[in-house]
Amino acid sequence: MSFSLIVGLGNPGRQYEDTRHNVGFMVLDRLAAASGACFQSSPKWQCHLAKLPVTGTLLLKPQTFMNLSGRAIRQLLAFHKWPTEQMLVVYDDAALPLGTLRFREKGSAGGHNGIKSILEHLGTDDFPRLKIGIGGSQPGNMVGHVLGKFSPDEHPLLENTLATALEAVQLARSQGIATAANRYHTRIQSPQSQSDESQIPGPDRP
Repeated sequence: MSFSLIVGLGNPGRQYEDTRHNVGFMVLDRLAAASGACFQSSPKWQCHLAKLPVTGTLLLKPQTFMNLSGRAIRQLLAFHKWPTEQMLVVYDDAALPLGTLRFREKGSAGGHNGIKSILEHLGTDDFPRLKIGIGGSQPGNMVGHVLGKFSPDEHPLLENTLATALEAVQLARSQGIATAANRYHTRIQSPQSQSDESQIPGPDRP
């Protein structure tokens, strides 16, 4: 299946660039770049939009801040008369370790304000999504965690994760969520971890 709409969740503004809450934006930026597409501001829809060549799939980054993400999505789906099943939402999940990807066909918000807004505006949880682990926070520091930036030590793993997420989205577009889920429900490693593991003799590997 090829999705009509792929949404990446995040917060607009330079102060939020490269924060954990913006990994959805990061994946869409890479998807657009890989396809030669460019995002343009669309004040009418309160978002940034790009159109992928060949398929015409729209990439959407809401510019309403996270807790109002559903507004632009609802308006665009209604305008094009697309069912929610034709939309894939890519977003961060603090309940998953960094380097973890999880596809879901539907489900609750799980405490994520962007997904909560989408559920409220669409009135259904029936839309596919890709969750990208950003690691957990200390108790009582969730806001500071998700709005914080990745540490230098995390950058290699982050880049591997984003590259793999791009591959996963492309596979989901061409072969469906189930196929992508079967292939990418694995823990991604940083280049350093992979290098270290390659030095371990085969019989001693876990």
